[in-house]
Amino acid sequence: MRRTGTKQLSTAEPPRDFTVEAFLEMLVAERGVSRNTLDAYRRDLADAGGWLTGRERALATADSDDLRGYLDAMEKAGMAPRTAARRLSALRQFYRFLYTDGLRSDDPTTVLDAPRQGRPLPKILSEAEVDALLDTARDVDGPEGRRLVCLLEVLYATGLRVSELVSLPFAAVARDPRVLLVRGKGGKERMVPLTDAAMAAVSDYKTVRGVFIIGRSSPYLFPSRSAEGHLTRRRFGQLLDEVAVQAGIDRKRVSPHVLRHAFATHLLDNGADLRSVQQMLGHADISTTQIYTHVLAERLRALVESHHPLARR
Repeated sequence: MRRTGTKQLSTAEPPRDFTVEAFLEMLVAERGVSRNTLDAYRRDLADAGGWLTGRERALATADSDDLRGYLDAMEKAGMAPRTAARRLSALRQFYRFLYTDGLRSDDPTTVLDAPRQGRPLPKILSEAEVDALLDTARDVDGPEGRRLVCLLEVLYATGLRVSELVSLPFAAVARDPRVLLVRGKGGKERMVPLTDAAMAAVSDYKTVRGVFIIGRSSPYLFPSRSAEGHLTRRRFGQLLDEVAVQAGIDRKRVSPHVLRHAFATHLLDNGADLRSVQQMLGHADISTTQIYTHVLAERLRALVESHHPLARR
């Protein structure tokens, strides 16, 4: 999914804060958060710190009234409730860290209420639309076409996060062709089965993988010239945009995360149990996976309203 930038409430540059750096180091050392997640925490805390600096207050010593003022300012600025809630979540974790490590004697966020927000349903594609994407990818010639088919088949067969997909080690498919061993958030490993179509796509792609290797070898399934050594999220997003346009699907409706949503929703739609889908997606809490049951309920409601004779009276 393309990043369109995050709205900032303050442009003030807060002074360097060792407590923020210590918090970020803890996230890496103890929770194994990804660089993208770490950058998001850094931006959210920097925005709050900048707003407080403009009022001659400091993030590490702010009290609940200071933070309540920051939340009010976000609301007045028209900040999306989800963005405000995410920033409050970052602040809660930051102050909980300070309290737990004895750097503060209190946690000023305990008395703050989270912004009200409705949870939007995930955007998905129909099974026919996914088939159209795959059929279009198969029409792409050469090694790039085989790589593209492999990427899409594996993504739709497993529901991997895009960061997990593009950084898959070659060893993940070298052991057992029937399953992927995936290292997800926090370094946790999970096994995800591959469909016959995905296994065939991987096997076909492996015959041309050497074209993309720079130098003697690469540890990645999808090597590239990028600084990371593997296909980047951005490049995969561009490839997906191109396929969507060629398949006649609005590219704004298509992203790696939308295909992850489609994977989960289509599995449940075809009788899979929620716990199995949770394990394959790598969700720590089943409540995160339950959002897909709401998607099915909404689709059922729309179907009844569209076709049931009583609904049209």
